[in-house]
Amino acid sequence: MTAVITEKVTARQRAWDIAATVCDPEIPVLTIADLGILRHVRVTQEHNTGDAVRVTITPTYSGCPAMDAIRDDLKAAFAKEGYASVEVELVLAPAWTTDWMTDAGKAKLQEYGIAAPSGRAAAGGRSGPVRLSLAVKCPQCSSLNTKELTRFGSTSCKALYVCKDCLEPFDYFKVL
Repeated sequence: MTAVITEKVTARQRAWDIAATVCDPEIPVLTIADLGILRHVRVTQEHNTGDAVRVTITPTYSGCPAMDAIRDDLKAAFAKEGYASVEVELVLAPAWTTDWMTDAGKAKLQEYGIAAPSGRAAAGGRSGPVRLSLAVKCPQCSSLNTKELTRFGSTSCKALYVCKDCLEPFDYFKVL
């Protein structure tokens, strides 16, 4: 019995590791695991065809155009590893939040020149005081002397800022 359980855990972990290699097409330095949109991976045995996998992902927002590319990239990654059948399920609830991003993902954003989200999201219906964002740190020079130029940047999940010290524009990954 223990060997069967260990085999299933190993198969699921292997499948998770494959899915976790898929990069976000809009921010290619982040994997879908870094971003926190990779939610669940399940492996089952198909009759005479080998392992099948079902991957659950949650978009950063309901209209995210990257989901089709991510689905195709997941299917390609699993096909390359010999999986017979791959199903990608898109779930909208619970809604994605920047709280799901990994610390490694936030560090990768910073290194890439995008200010990582700071603070925690108010997801889940928490109530209480409203958090104020006092400043966004420039990913180029680390100055807090920055200004929001537009609430929506290159994608809906980012805002466009400029540093008043080094004069460089940069994206800020908003807390959602």
